[in-house]
Amino acid sequence: MSNTHYAHGLGNELKLPDWPGIRMPELQRVLAQFPTAGVPQHILWHSPRPFSAAAEVRTTRGILFVKRHHQSVRSISDLAEEHKFIDHLRKKHLPVADILKTQDGETSVADDIWTYEVHQAGRGLDLYRDSPSWTAFRCPAHAFAAGTMLANLHKAAADFHAPPRHTRLLVANYRIFGTATPLDTLAAELQGRPALARFLTGRPWKADIRERLIDPFHPKAFALLRNEPSLRTHGDWHASNLLWSSPGEASTVTTILDFGLSDQTFALFDLATAIERNLISWLDAERGTPPVCNLEQLDALLHGYSSVTPLSNEALNKVSALLPLVHADFALSEIEYFAGILSNETDALIAYDLYLLGHADWFRQEGGKKLLSHLNELARQTA
Repeated sequence: MSNTHYAHGLGNELKLPDWPGIRMPELQRVLAQFPTAGVPQHILWHSPRPFSAAAEVRTTRGILFVKRHHQSVRSISDLAEEHKFIDHLRKKHLPVADILKTQDGETSVADDIWTYEVHQAGRGLDLYRDSPSWTAFRCPAHAFAAGTMLANLHKAAADFHAPPRHTRLLVANYRIFGTATPLDTLAAELQGRPALARFLTGRPWKADIRERLIDPFHPKAFALLRNEPSLRTHGDWHASNLLWSSPGEASTVTTILDFGLSDQTFALFDLATAIERNLISWLDAERGTPPVCNLEQLDALLHGYSSVTPLSNEALNKVSALLPLVHADFALSEIEYFAGILSNETDALIAYDLYLLGHADWFRQEGGKKLLSHLNELARQTA
């Protein structure tokens, strides 16, 4: 196997990864701390996902998925919060990957500047392993299956009780834009988020956010969503974070992966995130083509969800109001990651211009208006 692998960037092209790939010597050190791991034999695959390094590894006891984080991104306590939620879902018979434990019962270990977690390989086919976020399902049937499993996750999470994630970095939530005064909330948070504060200094961020996110979308979203029941949610419900029973249209979801962005939000936030992640062709913009929403797959996703938890006209109106803002808190976190952890001003600016602001702008253009109109029509039909 070549020592060179590539990672997903912010656009269509693969790039050299921000983090060095996992190698055999570190696997030998790390897996020795997990009694059930076995001895590593071969690295089968390097994940192209950003934000961390991960690899599929064959050992003398089977196939494992090893994920390595820089400690400034995820500490042992950060991972423990994720793993506690995964363990709860497992006890509720949700299909999640088993997490290996050390002899001391820990689910992650530190080594030098890194933090490692080790999972058993999930059951099923990794049909979307090379698909970046913002790419669609293969077919409407997969969208239906994903919607069904998302609703099952929300039912299983209903009695999970834990505080919000302690980290503000690379988690998906609605902590800022879900408040009555997002600009004031963000300004107060900047005191404890110096990298984000440095990036925003000298930019007209207050005017940008007010004119392009708050004024067009926030009053309606806040009025409709201010009392949503709190729920621990997945935060990154994309086809590539699911394993599948078969390649065809009869496929069902067999394993749920990657709870790294998970945080305390509410069910409709996760549903809106699933629409934003899978069904809007954001990457078309890089090719000079306006993004569009796959409305057939949107209907299938919503029908799948409704087959478990019916969506009322009120719920659909809330999703419509939330969609232009559902990305915004995470976009700020991504800016903080690029500007602070990686010192990558170029990608931080892309995240600001094209992600934070640009995705909101799209909802005032033809494609976005068509999506929101479609949801509003579904709501009228449901009433």
